[in-house]
Amino acid sequence: MRDTSGSFPTIAIPEDGRFTGGRLKRIERVAWSLPVCALALAVAGLTVIQSASVEMATDFVSRQIVWVGLGVVVMIIGFSVSHTTLLRFAFPLYLAGLAMLGSLLFFGHEAGGARSWFGIAGLGGQPADFMKVASVLMLVRYLCSAENRRLHEREVLIAAAIVGIPAALIALQPDLGSAVMLFPALASLVWLSGLRTKTLAAAFVLVVITGAAAWTFGLKDYQRDRILTFVQPETDPLGRGYQLRQSKIAVGSGELVGKGFMQGTQSQLRFLPVRHTDFVFAVLAEERGFVGVLATLALFLYYLWSCVRVATRGRDGQAILLVIGLASIMGFHIFYNTGMMIGLVPITGIPLPFLSYGGSFTLFCFFSTGVITGVDYRRWVNR
Repeated sequence: MRDTSGSFPTIAIPEDGRFTGGRLKRIERVAWSLPVCALALAVAGLTVIQSASVEMATDFVSRQIVWVGLGVVVMIIGFSVSHTTLLRFAFPLYLAGLAMLGSLLFFGHEAGGARSWFGIAGLGGQPADFMKVASVLMLVRYLCSAENRRLHEREVLIAAAIVGIPAALIALQPDLGSAVMLFPALASLVWLSGLRTKTLAAAFVLVVITGAAAWTFGLKDYQRDRILTFVQPETDPLGRGYQLRQSKIAVGSGELVGKGFMQGTQSQLRFLPVRHTDFVFAVLAEERGFVGVLATLALFLYYLWSCVRVATRGRDGQAILLVIGLASIMGFHIFYNTGMMIGLVPITGIPLPFLSYGGSFTLFCFFSTGVITGVDYRRWVNR
């Protein structure tokens, strides 16, 4: 096992010491802000989904209530299982995730041009969301078993392969957005594990080469169109630039306090596409205005800050990396989804944690919350 006492120079690991408070004080010191923020955001998401899907044939809000209920269950499970137990099963979970991704190419349900999920009676989930947890667990287990204080090129390449293999399978669906979401965990965990400057430079060159190759050979025409639209949305406002244009109109029309619940013209008149999933934040901005957006972003920032706080007081390297890996995926989802509403990043199918409609992604968010909270709770165990 890697010597974690000196392997993470960017995060201070607290020294062992006996906590003199009682059990109640221990419970009070746990970052309960994480599940509280998660539930508050999920409730806000239900109201937005109800407004966004009121004219749709499917009752998405009732389905999301079921998913949130299941999410609370998996959050409790994630809290109850120690991170050491999860890491013990990292390899079989990783293989199971790869098997599900591979089977999708033959037996998956196709929707929106991508064969990315399994479905039964209209309900289902995306194995890509399960793979986010499995990939982080596998990365943490490998990086904590590395022998060197700082990672060498070979170790970085192996870590990249751990993420690259499932990312390639996800991109073949094709679902480029979900594939990209795995790489923030890779970047943050490799950096925390001790990345040498020379290795960092080589990784940057490799990213540039890979990006050029993906643009030339890997991207489909509609994916290139989305990137070109991001650069010049005015070239095709009724075609490739339509989604971004309608999203900006919705966000801007909310002004200070919004138009009110179910009063948004862009959402209620169906100008805004996929408004209950990818563009749920635009619906919130139109109906709740700047005040609602600010309150929602404040909850997200407090959630992420709580994750960082849990990591900084973690007792071992495995716990620290696991928290940062899961939090980095959540954080990048938040940044990307909110950013694409106003044209900061190209539009792709990236949901917003806790607010967007979605089964497996909702379960991923709640499970990650439970795991991170459990890591914080167990820092008092055996002290």
